[in-house]
Amino acid sequence: MNTPSPTPTTTAHTNPNTPAAAPAPAPGSRSSRNYRSAINYSRTTATATRVLRQLVHDPRTIALMLLIPCVMLFLLRYVFDGSPRTFNSIGASLLGIFPLITMFLVTSIATLRERTSGTLERLLTLPLGKADLIAGYALAFGTLAIIQSALATGLAVWFLDLDVTGSPWLLLVVAVLDALLGTALGLFISAFATSEFQAVQFMPAVIFPQLLLCGLFTPRPDMHPVLEAISNALPMSYAVDGMNEVLKHTDLTANFMRDVLIVAACALLVLALGAATLRRRTT
Repeated sequence: MNTPSPTPTTTAHTNPNTPAAAPAPAPGSRSSRNYRSAINYSRTTATATRVLRQLVHDPRTIALMLLIPCVMLFLLRYVFDGSPRTFNSIGASLLGIFPLITMFLVTSIATLRERTSGTLERLLTLPLGKADLIAGYALAFGTLAIIQSALATGLAVWFLDLDVTGSPWLLLVVAVLDALLGTALGLFISAFATSEFQAVQFMPAVIFPQLLLCGLFTPRPDMHPVLEAISNALPMSYAVDGMNEVLKHTDLTANFMRDVLIVAACALLVLALGAATLRRRTT
């Protein structure tokens, strides 16, 4: 009687020279986060939609972002009611500065509020990368920045009689980029503040030096050489220069294109830094 041969076992001998399979990355680990490093369109738009819905239910924040620059320009126009040339000389510059300041304040405080409430920490436990989160916030606040800049530009040019040699649409382009830069700076600075009061305290350190050195009060070439060199490294200087190019020239100039590209590049760089410094946990 033939004895059936034993069934081969499924146990495999491990070859010591064969590398072991890498274990699946644990949720929240560094390896897991690497899978989410690229920006996902649907997650970014979902984040932007959520932020916009929250802002719609906060009328005071909406009023601050959309109306304050217009009110400031309106007051400035009639402060210099007896000297229209003065308003024309500084009105275009302030058209870019006011949106930058207001978007910096609102964005830094709103983002910090979500961090201190634990919302950001909960969101980052989901399949949502830091880049998706920062891009979503930038998209939401950037949408309001476009509306804000359009209102301020329209008011200054068509109702307050701001005398512009170039196209008003170019003023709008620079104003939008300035507002987006303020949004990017607000997102970045919010990573270093632990309270809303600290977020406001960052304004003198981040905004005021740029305001003093941007060429609004005196031409930058007339400053001390050290201060002129510092002003050349600050993005607000190029925002003001871009506005002045539109104020004085009918056509696009090489200096205008340079200024616009520098402001846009600074905004993108600061957004990237904001994503890199975004903390996953609230301390």
